[in-house]
Amino acid sequence: MELRQLQYFVEVAKREHVSEAAEALHVAQSAISRQIANLEAELGVQLFEREGRNVKLTPVGRHFLPHVETALKAIEYAKQQIEEYLDPERGTIKIGFPTSLASHTMPMVISAFKEEHPNVAFHLRQGSYRYLIDAVKKREIDLAFLGPVPTGEMGIKGEILFSEPFAALLPSTHPLAKRSSLVLNELRNDPFVTFPEGYILHQIVLDACHQAGFSPVISSEGEDLDAIKGLVSAGIGVTLLPESAFYETVLRFAVKVPIEMPQVKRNVGIIISDHHELAPSVKVFYRFVKDFFAQLERYQ
Repeated sequence: MELRQLQYFVEVAKREHVSEAAEALHVAQSAISRQIANLEAELGVQLFEREGRNVKLTPVGRHFLPHVETALKAIEYAKQQIEEYLDPERGTIKIGFPTSLASHTMPMVISAFKEEHPNVAFHLRQGSYRYLIDAVKKREIDLAFLGPVPTGEMGIKGEILFSEPFAALLPSTHPLAKRSSLVLNELRNDPFVTFPEGYILHQIVLDACHQAGFSPVISSEGEDLDAIKGLVSAGIGVTLLPESAFYETVLRFAVKVPIEMPQVKRNVGIIISDHHELAPSVKVFYRFVKDFFAQLERYQ
């Protein structure tokens, strides 16, 4: 069984078309067909069946695919490790983060790191809370920034970097928009705009409102900060957002008002797998991030 056979198999399985796979891999279609035939002969099973001009995985092919993908990821990771041990300053770091940290925290950290390590590259991936945890576990990404840091999660090691309060975001026409602060219960009759269920910021809003003695009526949902802010600015409802969501943002037709009671806050941190050793460049970044936020805390 050869590595290229497995690579060809995965590409054809993804595209369900031999000629498209050949074009993507920059090899002849006949070469792919021959290598897959050799792979099937070695395994003693049929991996694909034809459907018109397309091909589909057989049941055993579908069973084989995730194992091959795992093996190819492991090989790619091993190659990366060797390359980075030769030169840790030229590694590639795969980072995940939620939308709430996209506009301020991530650019701030990466910009500061690049000043000291200009040749390290980054692959950035944005996703929901659960997705990022699972991606770290599967080694699809090296580490992720999250808020709050998960506790009691098998396979994950978390480090808290800082904590931040939440504030209410109200339409500028809202009766409480000119207040210097508010009690969350004062918003009990307002419709709320939140992230969809499954996003951690959705759950934080629910928990905060329940702590304040009411269940929020959710009128609309948005999957990123700009969408949420836009809905509030349009007068669709109110919301709660972490402090970092307001940095360097000019709010049009919406007003941030601090929450006096109850205190709504989250910790923000970084997670890594506790089952796998970090690549050298990832170790450098991980140490840098912890030192970076420790220094920020000292100067605040």
